[in-house]
Amino acid sequence: MPDFLTGNIARMFTRGARSQILVASPPLDDPNFDRSVVYVIDHNDEGAIGVVINRPLADPDLEPISRWSESLTEPPVVFNGGPVDPSALIALGVTHDTVDKEIEGAVQVADRVWSIDLAGDPAIIAPHFAGIRIFSGYAGWSSGQLDAEIDAGGWIVVAAETNDVFGNQPTDLWRRVLDRQPPPIKWLANAPSDVSLN
Repeated sequence: MPDFLTGNIARMFTRGARSQILVASPPLDDPNFDRSVVYVIDHNDEGAIGVVINRPLADPDLEPISRWSESLTEPPVVFNGGPVDPSALIALGVTHDTVDKEIEGAVQVADRVWSIDLAGDPAIIAPHFAGIRIFSGYAGWSSGQLDAEIDAGGWIVVAAETNDVFGNQPTDLWRRVLDRQPPPIKWLANAPSDVSLN
């Protein structure tokens, strides 16, 4: 990976990555995360958890979430949230506006982004949200692991925009997020998949 990704420049915003996104640095040797974009749900001294937001599943089993199908953001599919526990379904929703009260069946992650209890009643919960996305599995890191990977240049931490998590063109997200960053991070948007060809 490029030398400029190691150390502080990889952390363009805050030390803690909660409610920000991680953009995989090219090349990332782990195929689970190659060119992935991860929304960080929580990041503390015990570790971190997030979901990959740019990998819609081609043929997901929608039966477990059929009650929610009409509430899903385009594209209305389940996303591959990460390699940990693919049977676990995690739902994130974005409210119409900033909410200063509790929402039944949901827990606030940051500002307008909430984690939704899929066992709840969509008729009660869904009207609070402008968009809902469901993920199969998640990405998890033990204490200090994510910090070490960021410091080694494996991830670039950038501010999340609502459209990153709930946009309708998720497969192009990796390039678009890098392209809106200042140089030299911006230059990575056009890096070839196989850097040996560069």
